[in-house]
Amino acid sequence: WKVADELVNLIYDLTVNFPKEEIYGLTSQLRRAALSVPANIIEGYARNSKNEFHRFLSIALGSLSEVEYYLEFAFGRKYLTKNQFDQAEELRSRCGQLLWKLYKSQSK
Repeated sequence: WKVADELVNLIYDLTVNFPKEEIYGLTSQLRRAALSVPANIIEGYARNSKNEFHRFLSIALGSLSEVEYYLEFAFGRKYLTKNQFDQAEELRSRCGQLLWKLYKSQSK
């Protein structure tokens, strides 16, 4: 969840500069999806059930996929520089790899 938390903080920092007309659109959606990743990891873990944890990890993976799309969309709209996009995408990818390993480890 620590890498997911890093990602959320980066997303919040990056979206501060998004156009004001996106505050209830893309900015909100991207922030919500990013926040959902560590929140679902934490909530699933707190359930003290392997099946529940696995289910919440699945939701976190779905939210991370949303983040991927929103970042690509924001970059396409030129709301992010190439440097900002690459930094966010690298962190998102690392988070995804770790989350996928955790998800698979809970499948046994």
